[in-house]
Amino acid sequence: MMKKWLLGLCVSVIAMVLLSACNSEKANDKAAADSGDGYEATTIRLAYNLPQDHHVSIGIEDFAKKVTEKSDGKVKVQVYPAGQLLSDKDMNQSILSGGVEMGVNSSTLWASTVPAMGIFDVPYVFNDYSAVGEAVNGEFGDKLRGAMEEKGAKILMFADYGYVQFANNKRPLKSPEDFTGLKIRSIGDLPSELIQAYGASPVFMGGGEVYMALQRDTVDGATSGTTAMLQRKYDEVTKYLTINNYAYLEFLLAVNKDYWDGLPQKTQDLLTEVAAETETWIREQAEKEDNTSAKALEDNGMEVYVVPQDELDVWKDAAAPVRDVFVKNAGDLGQELLDLVDEK
Repeated sequence: MMKKWLLGLCVSVIAMVLLSACNSEKANDKAAADSGDGYEATTIRLAYNLPQDHHVSIGIEDFAKKVTEKSDGKVKVQVYPAGQLLSDKDMNQSILSGGVEMGVNSSTLWASTVPAMGIFDVPYVFNDYSAVGEAVNGEFGDKLRGAMEEKGAKILMFADYGYVQFANNKRPLKSPEDFTGLKIRSIGDLPSELIQAYGASPVFMGGGEVYMALQRDTVDGATSGTTAMLQRKYDEVTKYLTINNYAYLEFLLAVNKDYWDGLPQKTQDLLTEVAAETETWIREQAEKEDNTSAKALEDNGMEVYVVPQDELDVWKDAAAPVRDVFVKNAGDLGQELLDLVDEK
């Protein structure tokens, strides 16, 4: 009888110990997950081409740092900045093929793959900074995300670069007619259409090539945002800046879709959360950086002409053919996007 009692006691004690150990293990697992543990170890390569002191670049670097920190180093985002790994012209194909897991490139360059992405280059579509944020966070943005995923890339973030302007060496550009005969560096297909509509000749080249091209008179001018103009020292090689806010450039943080689909849900959630925080921060910087950089270019000696509001219709009328080219290239989706913007 005593033996049976002792045996029962031992079984009870063992069961209690096992239950306690199991509960302790679960608690430890939860604590580990809460502290950033529990992620599958992975290294994500992220490439971008902008100068490292651009506000978009600063945001992207912070995104990478936060993802790594919040995962306690398990999800490591390894950044290749300022064209070290890929040029802007090679970026998209590398993302789509899986040559790099993640990359940042302009909506303009993505338009060659997803024509509807050219919406940001249609002249004078977005009248102010807040309108862009509302659009990309609504049905407009969802349509673009869907189109990108069909091609094999997931948009993780819309990074606001800011408005695009014109700089040149020959003369002040105070009307579309002043473009006649100039060679202007273009950043993509629709900007090239606009340059031609204004009477100039577009010359496509990557951002890192522009300074020398201006210096050597290979081109007479260039289109870009004032933030990049300042960082790439356009004030050293151009004389005139025209501010007409003709397009609002977005940069996309995109991920290879197959790679994304293979990530654990926990990692996807982390990347999505940090990307949303970073997108908000970058959007808040865009207007401030546009104004600050334009002033700095003027202080550095460039002659700045801001197109008066009451003269913009002349610029818009001359640019009208570009909208038709966009719809022809982007089809029904392009028209849907224009309709969504025009409704606002």
